[in-house]
Amino acid sequence: MNCREIMDMVYEYDGDDSTPLLVQLRIRLHSFFCLQCARELERYAAAREALRSGFFTPADLEESVMARIMREDPAEADEYEEECAMEGTSEEAGVSFRSWIITGIVMFFSLSTSFFSLNFTKLAISQDLSFLLPMGITIGAVLTIYCTIFIGSHIKELSEKFGLR
Repeated sequence: MNCREIMDMVYEYDGDDSTPLLVQLRIRLHSFFCLQCARELERYAAAREALRSGFFTPADLEESVMARIMREDPAEADEYEEECAMEGTSEEAGVSFRSWIITGIVMFFSLSTSFFSLNFTKLAISQDLSFLLPMGITIGAVLTIYCTIFIGSHIKELSEKFGLR
């Protein structure tokens, strides 16, 4: 009997008390001689016991879900969005609008000033300026992706700010 058949028997009976005695003997005998199956049986028994003993505590989401549903009232939702707009925050966004702008400016200046470093000059002399095009494309791609993510995540605020509604 091979390991796959033994493990199929283990999963089939799943530790029931009604497991036939012959099947229990075959499993134990095989696990006595097969170290790999013995380890797998130990892991399986530990996982089964963890699930039975309440290792995973039930999530108490009722209050937060009900609060969210109550907030779905259109009048309350509009008030909540206005409060968030006045505070300069968004419910979905974890980073403020100002932080996105500052990060973008820092990233732009750090990428554009990389051409002025001493290492760049040495590299340009040794490589005969053949890497300027790939480097420019990389910098352009990084900035484009950053701006796309920024605009996509703040489309509502930007459309309101510039009157595009």
